[in-house]
Amino acid sequence: MSHIRVVPEMHLILDPTTGVIAEEKDDVVEYSLDAVKTQLDELDNIVTDMMNQLDPRAKLLSMFPGRESASYNAGIITNVFYGAIIGFIVSFLLLTVTKLGGM
Repeated sequence: MSHIRVVPEMHLILDPTTGVIAEEKDDVVEYSLDAVKTQLDELDNIVTDMMNQLDPRAKLLSMFPGRESASYNAGIITNVFYGAIIGFIVSFLLLTVTKLGGM
């Protein structure tokens, strides 16, 4: 919790989140959550990156610029390659079966 000392001689502080001016007290414990917020922001970026890994066109945290659709293009090329291999195997089997059946 951050605050601004408005009048240090009179121990007046301003809470910028609420806009309230109050008297500073010694028996109140204050703890700054700025370090926790920084860590939560970093974790939020990591979670967003993990969700973006499900989309092949999304930009990832450690990706070089201009490589947003690299996974998408690699998937297309891989599927075309496997499709061609399976197509060649099936056509080879059909040719050998028809050739053996014609003898």
